[in-house]
Amino acid sequence: MSFIDKHRDRFGGVEPICTVLSEHGISIAPSTYYAAQNRPASARASRDAKLKVLIREVFDASYRVYGARKVWRELDRQGHTVARCTVERLMRELGIAGAVRGKKIVTTSADPAAERAPDLIDRDFVAEAPNRTWVADFTHVAAWAHVVYVAFVVDTFSRRIVGWSAATTKHTELVLAALEITLWQRDRSGTPAVAGELIHHSDAGSQYTSFTLAEHLDRDGIAASIGSVGDALDNALMESTIGLYKTELIKPRRPWRTLSEVELATAEWVDWYNHRRLHGEIGHVPPAGYEATYYQNVQEPQVTVTT
Repeated sequence: MSFIDKHRDRFGGVEPICTVLSEHGISIAPSTYYAAQNRPASARASRDAKLKVLIREVFDASYRVYGARKVWRELDRQGHTVARCTVERLMRELGIAGAVRGKKIVTTSADPAAERAPDLIDRDFVAEAPNRTWVADFTHVAAWAHVVYVAFVVDTFSRRIVGWSAATTKHTELVLAALEITLWQRDRSGTPAVAGELIHHSDAGSQYTSFTLAEHLDRDGIAASIGSVGDALDNALMESTIGLYKTELIKPRRPWRTLSEVELATAEWVDWYNHRRLHGEIGHVPPAGYEATYYQNVQEPQVTVTT
């Protein structure tokens, strides 16, 4: 049937192509073809067609980066019960697949003369509540006119990007702006960081060991922490977040032209990342939802049972 559909115009219609096929030992009557075309689709074919529409919607809404596992999770969140293997099969039929991360490119360089804060994390990126541990790092985006540097701050409790900044230079002001925006965002949302409770962790890049940043952290009662070994595992959570940023936003949309273009796209991606992207490490929910659940549980009154 599919062969006839593909070549019928070349042979001048269904009847001529059926004649040619019969002459070559593949006997099929035109009436058989028309009967097959008019036959109602099977229940499985009908369901597959509907699921393909849903899968395509989820995939497109995810910056076209979700693989079968996350598409399956999102469909379940939306109330559509479907087997993961079915999602995998239909994504193959649609010709779509999740994004694959590339190699990390080092952007920071240590200042051997700078005094370094101790490593207060020791590769333990599990926090008991929001605003206990923030991790920070920055990356670069190649643009036509210049290189754009983008700095991020992530809360390890929820994996939420709580602040970011972008600039055309990678001076201390870049990472300091990300920190200040983070503090402002937390204050604005009614969940401010409490002095003495928060650790700010980063690698040993000169921007993060600078006196200016150290002074700012000390003034706000934030403990500075610097990875002690100097490899990717010292700041693994931040490495993972930047990897997602490059894979899901930066690489698919190249080339980039200006700082403002990168800033606008980053703002949109961060909003999606925080409020709609599913994160397996926190139970396949978005970071904002994970934090909202935490604060809701904390604020619920305790019920006292008397006997």
